[in-house]
Amino acid sequence: MKTMSTKHLGVVAALGASLLLTSCGAGPAAQNQTPAPDEAQTISISNEFGTAEVPADPQRALGFYTTDTDILITLGIKLADQQPIRGDNGFTTFPDFFPQEALAGVTPFANYPEFNYEKVLEANPDFILSGLSYDTEIPKKLSPIAPTYNYNGFDGADWRTHFKKTAEVLNRTEQYQAWMDKYQARIDEVKAKIKAAGIDPVVANMSFYDGKVGLDCYGIACLVFDDLGLKITPLARDNDGEGTQLSLEQLDKLKGIDEVFTSVGVGEDRTLLQTSDKLNASSVWKDLGFVKDDQITGFNMEMVYGSPSGQMALVDVVEKALLP
Repeated sequence: MKTMSTKHLGVVAALGASLLLTSCGAGPAAQNQTPAPDEAQTISISNEFGTAEVPADPQRALGFYTTDTDILITLGIKLADQQPIRGDNGFTTFPDFFPQEALAGVTPFANYPEFNYEKVLEANPDFILSGLSYDTEIPKKLSPIAPTYNYNGFDGADWRTHFKKTAEVLNRTEQYQAWMDKYQARIDEVKAKIKAAGIDPVVANMSFYDGKVGLDCYGIACLVFDDLGLKITPLARDNDGEGTQLSLEQLDKLKGIDEVFTSVGVGEDRTLLQTSDKLNASSVWKDLGFVKDDQITGFNMEMVYGSPSGQMALVDVVEKALLP
């Protein structure tokens, strides 16, 4: 993990000292001044990661991970002109399924897998939303930069529970509900199309790693499948919900799956499930229905982690795969 340099830690400390002097040591005239209404409006946030006074109407908010940026946009919060993105798997800008109009004029910078606190400081945010507090050092490093709302968006829970809580904390429940209503309308539309088509496929979220085929419900795939009323292969939820890992000798257990979805990096037209020499050398694999019929669909890996635009975009992916 990249840590903040000594120079920039000094900058943060200096900024804090400057603010302290401005409020406490600038003389009677300064102390008696009444703050402008916008400056006085803050929201007090307190949870296991600390307490912060957050602007009620941030003007330069920053999402520490791309899913956080998407949540900020959905909640109608103004962005700082620099925002983090992934720095691996081909990502050089924001995911193409994000609201591009809201990102016009916003410059991306790599902030994963190494965190770039210097660029966060340079963005000069007045509020930070961070869903990466599974690393308990992150809240400690962000709080000197700007008031931060920290939560663990990778705790295995439905990401929408965190989305709702964030909206409540920031007094943005109206915006949250507007998205939920829009999403439900989209789900209802696709469900109606599936019913009209008379299809009832068994679907799977699948991967191939270290010589094994994995089936699980990690990320948002099964959330979308469930919302659409699709049948999910039981293999995805076996082993107390952890899913199933199959060796090349166990591929016959995949019989009965009709549609497969798998995450891919930027610019990958064909998935590893389709291009792997190890899999394609197996006659059992090549004889599976979803392989013979090429019913394997890749989706942008940034959809996996759960955000408003990602969830909506995956519905589009599933619709296109099932109803071409």
